[in-house]
Amino acid sequence: MECLPVGKIPEGDPWVYELKLDGYRVQAIRDGAGVRLLSRRGKDLTKKYLFVSRDLLSAIKVGTVLDGELVAFDNEGKLSFNALQNAASGTHVVFFAFDVLVDEGKDVKALPLRERKHLLESILKPCDRVQLSAQFGGELSRFLEGVKQVGGEGVVAKRLDSRYEPGRRSGSWSKMRINIGQEFVIGGFTPGSNGVDALVVGYYDVRKLIYAARIRAGLVPASRRELYEKLKPLVVQTCPFVNLPEATPGRWGQGLTSAKMKECFWVKPKLVANFEFLEWTDSNHVRHIKFVGLRSDKDPLTVIRE
Repeated sequence: MECLPVGKIPEGDPWVYELKLDGYRVQAIRDGAGVRLLSRRGKDLTKKYLFVSRDLLSAIKVGTVLDGELVAFDNEGKLSFNALQNAASGTHVVFFAFDVLVDEGKDVKALPLRERKHLLESILKPCDRVQLSAQFGGELSRFLEGVKQVGGEGVVAKRLDSRYEPGRRSGSWSKMRINIGQEFVIGGFTPGSNGVDALVVGYYDVRKLIYAARIRAGLVPASRRELYEKLKPLVVQTCPFVNLPEATPGRWGQGLTSAKMKECFWVKPKLVANFEFLEWTDSNHVRHIKFVGLRSDKDPLTVIRE
């Protein structure tokens, strides 16, 4: 089930709130053969996060399927997407469960969220690397303040009377960022001495890729080389962005004109990455944008302006 990005979080009954976790969305599946961790795109992450998989063996019974998020913490105890990518064998990774889809072989997706939450609490045995994702049913303003204090990236609101709708973005689950940032699709790059000098990124609007920014900040020699190796096989001759070229560079210099486009290599829009930035401009670009890390769990076509 997907979250609908909103500009204002709904309040009051029957809504409850959760911290928006910055990690990998996964299903934890426990069957007779053991545990599998599957990303939203069906990628098997079991071996990569082996310690979490082992803890799940004792945390849930055979015939159980949970929905949740794999997250990691930095040295200051804050959620960190970079820490998740760099965690060797998942040693510092925790699975936070926030829903149950199957309970000992019984499909429970049609139950209202209120009942699924109670069921999840009764069947999950928390341990070091498996935890229950807490929910808050009080005043939204208090919860928002708490999220800001812990440096959380945003809020998820869920209707307690909603059923689980796989693959849908109905609005029964809604999300809003507090810090400014989101995923973008990589549609091109400019080359440099270490591989990639800058990324050219955008988002989808009704299956059309819209250019948003060029990024150098956040790239280091290692990530420049890694990105180049991943992008090189995807190079194509045609620009994938429907709104290019732009007439002028614009006030902040993010406009991509015909002259600047000559420096670019275009790629098939297959890779998604996390970025942080200061703001959206009135020309639909983003200012002071910084690369955070690649995401292998996101379908590029689902990346929209949030």
